[in-house]
Amino acid sequence: MKLRQLAVFLVMGFGVMFMTSDLMAKPIEIQFWHAQTGALEESLKKIVNAFNQSQNKYVVIPVAKGSYSETMNAGIAAFRSHNQPHILQVYEVGTQTMMLSKAIYPVYDLMKDTGHHIDWKGYLQPVLSYYEAANGELQSMPFNSSTPIMYYNKDMFKKAGLNDPPKTWEDLGKVAARLVASGGAEYGMTSAWQTWVMIENYSAIQNIPIATEANGFDGLDARLTINNPMLIHHFERLKQWMNDKRFVYEEREYKGPQAAFISGKCAILMDSIGAIGALKHNAKFDWGAAPLPVEASNKEPQNSIIGGASLWVLKGHPKEDYQGVADFLAFLATEDMQILWHKETGYLPITLKAYEKLKSSGYYQKYPAQEVGILQLTRKAPTVNSRGIRLGSFPQIRDVMNEEIEMLWQGKKTARQALDDAVSRGDELLRQFEKRSE
Repeated sequence: MKLRQLAVFLVMGFGVMFMTSDLMAKPIEIQFWHAQTGALEESLKKIVNAFNQSQNKYVVIPVAKGSYSETMNAGIAAFRSHNQPHILQVYEVGTQTMMLSKAIYPVYDLMKDTGHHIDWKGYLQPVLSYYEAANGELQSMPFNSSTPIMYYNKDMFKKAGLNDPPKTWEDLGKVAARLVASGGAEYGMTSAWQTWVMIENYSAIQNIPIATEANGFDGLDARLTINNPMLIHHFERLKQWMNDKRFVYEEREYKGPQAAFISGKCAILMDSIGAIGALKHNAKFDWGAAPLPVEASNKEPQNSIIGGASLWVLKGHPKEDYQGVADFLAFLATEDMQILWHKETGYLPITLKAYEKLKSSGYYQKYPAQEVGILQLTRKAPTVNSRGIRLGSFPQIRDVMNEEIEMLWQGKKTARQALDDAVSRGDELLRQFEKRSE
């Protein structure tokens, strides 16, 4: 009898021990490297915390790695040393590099392999198409997708006797002159991300290419075409506007231009829809948003193209980890998370259901600025010139374009010289990338 009781006790004891061990098992950690800062990082943490609290099998650990370029470089270096994160946020210009890196687990395959049945037709197609391979299968998960728009200071407009934002570049020149003359603004307008706004999106909206081979989508042998007559004229015009402060160049990215607009130095800012969160938090004046200007001769402007970043899944982790990665990516795409992300940051809601829910709730009637980018991005079906850009070494090519345009702003080169030299230097980078990819 005693032996039997002892056996039962031991069985029960081992059962409790295993149950306790199972309950106390640590969740699988999913490393997520990103480039979000400030208010954007706080919004990202809300989403990550919501996922972590929704289940107990996985815990996503977000790690800020600096700027977009620093984050991408850190991820590539980590993969080479076999210390890569599960998820890496990469800006849109790194798409071609990531696709050819042999380091990725394509999102289309990941979701299928882990039992997630995704209706990809339910996503904003101009966003989805940017990250698709030639076979139409999605390579990375769109996340903080953006497009540039024009912000304007309504108080300064009123002081200058203006009501509506300009629709054409010609009108913008006149409006900027009035804003400066009124004394309300130190200068008329500035732009963040000058190559993205003034070259890439300007060209897409005018339906002209920035490179051959369908802006790089059709082959690695693409060559730049940004020294075309329309862009030369565009930059000559901007240089002329600098003479009377209708336009002032602040810096390549966004901090300087945003600060100038928020502080009241300038009346018009061209920037990502991702700036909406910063303006909501920091602008002390009445502001509005409008589509980017078009040339007066352009009666049917094309869609703008996306920016921001997407989430790439890196190979080399245990199979069980990838179920957690897939679950997290699916969680990010839910209506509630997309609506939260869009409301707080201004970035696009990437699913049609989230967008329709926002519209039906009357959200855009209350906050019309947050629909401007969506309407601009979807106003026409993309052409080969407005689908996006997929060039190898594109981050480095952007640096080259910035350097050459800065020579124009400094009066050291003409617009033609600057763009000719950007093409020559950029094509050299393209040939090097093509050779490495053979």
